[in-house]
This record gives sequence, C-alpha cells and structure tokens, in this order.
Amino acid sequence: MKKWIALAAALVLLLVGYVAAGPFLAIRGIQASLQDRDLGRLERHVDFETLRGNLRGQVESRLAKAAEGIGGGTFAGAAREFVGQISGHAVDAMVSPTGIAVLLEGRSLSRRITGGADAGAPPTDPGQPAAFQPLSQAETRFESPTRFTATTTSAEGKPVVFVFELQGLRWRLTDVRLPA
Repeated sequence: MKKWIALAAALVLLLVGYVAAGPFLAIRGIQASLQDRDLGRLERHVDFETLRGNLRGQVESRLAKAAEGIGGGTFAGAAREFVGQISGHAVDAMVSPTGIAVLLEGRSLSRRITGGADAGAPPTDPGQPAAFQPLSQAETRFESPTRFTATTTSAEGKPVVFVFELQGLRWRLTDVRLPA
C-alpha cells in the first residue's frame, strides 16, 4: 500500500511541476514557432480565437470612446461604422503570427517595417540573424493556478501584459492587455 501512495504522490508532484513550468514552455514554444515560421506549432501555444475576441473588445472600446467626441448626426453614424471596420482589421493584423511577434518583441510596428533599431537595443551583427527571445525580460507571475501573466514594456515604455491560461494540460496565450 505504501508503494501506491508513494507512486501517487510522485505523480502529483510531477504534474504540479509540469503545470508550473508550462507557461515558460509555452513562451519557448512561441519563440521557436516564430523563428521557424511554423504556424501549426504556433497554434499549439496561442488560442487565436480567444485572443482575437479579447483584443477585439479592447480595441472596439477604445475606438468607441474616441468616436464619442464626434457627436450625433449622419457623419457620426458613418464614423462609428468606420471605427467598427477599422477595429476588426486592426485586431486581425495583431492576431496573426507577425502581429504576435511584433507584440512579443515590444517593438513598434513602424520600426519593424522600416527595420529601424530600438533605442537602447544592442547592435546586431548584420551577418548573424538576431536571436528572437520574446518575453525574456518580462516580469512573470501566476494570478491563479490556471492563469499566468508575463508583463513587458512596449517601445513607448508602457506595460503590455500577456495572459496565458491552462487549457487541459497545455498553457496557451489567450489575451494581451494593451497599455492604456
């Protein structure tokens, strides 16, 4: 009987260890997927549908607040419709492998497009590909046994929070809390 209890305790300890290491394994998995440009492997670590829904709510809310100052009338109705279309396109751009990479790097999209270097970033050797290590300097913590956050700063110095949730035995990126 003691052997069975010891075996059960060992299995519980292994499971707890795996769950505790899971978010870090997910971050490494995202890093490797983006480096290899492997969308199938990226989908194992990012819940795109949930992420898209969470980001759409944030973007629509912010754009709606910005559109409130327009007032009423025909122009205001057209502006609100336009805001809705823009928010959908903005979220679709963010919730793509490239958009996830940009968010994780903490770089602005304009610098990514132009190839400009971030201020304070170490210079890279043009002959060597830059090592992509998302969230390597992030502040991490468990909010609950099934929710983990990694907070990093954007190119503008504002906090961006990446939320990982436990889904079955796999940790997946489900939300990005954008800076105010």
